[in-house]
Amino acid sequence: MKDQPAVILFDGVCNLCNGFVQFVINHDSGGHFRFTSLQSEAGQKLLTQHGTAVTPTPETVVLIEQGQVFTHSTAVLRILRGLGGAWQLLYVGILLPRALRDALYRFVARHRYQWFGQQESCMLPTPELAQRFL
Repeated sequence: MKDQPAVILFDGVCNLCNGFVQFVINHDSGGHFRFTSLQSEAGQKLLTQHGTAVTPTPETVVLIEQGQVFTHSTAVLRILRGLGGAWQLLYVGILLPRALRDALYRFVARHRYQWFGQQESCMLPTPELAQRFL
């Protein structure tokens, strides 16, 4: 089960979220992560399969890894740990109380469109990256 790819579900119209996906792609040399937008049919199907409900305007990144669902700051920290290298050192942030981590995460999430903007539609992967998107 360890070599099953983890799936990152993200807000497909959020510029910050799309930037985070590009960051993960650029630093995931082992190809551990797959991607789909929360708004997509594949994303909604995965959420239903795992018994997770996300509001129509999603405010969180979701990580499905080894059959478990992680959201908010926990998802981001686990993703960084999965990138390996120096990025995994940031996982030490998991030691902070979750309420504090998630409050900071939600603050940024509430302002992400204002600060980073949004797109009219979900990003389309290049042909080279298409196999990493569901």
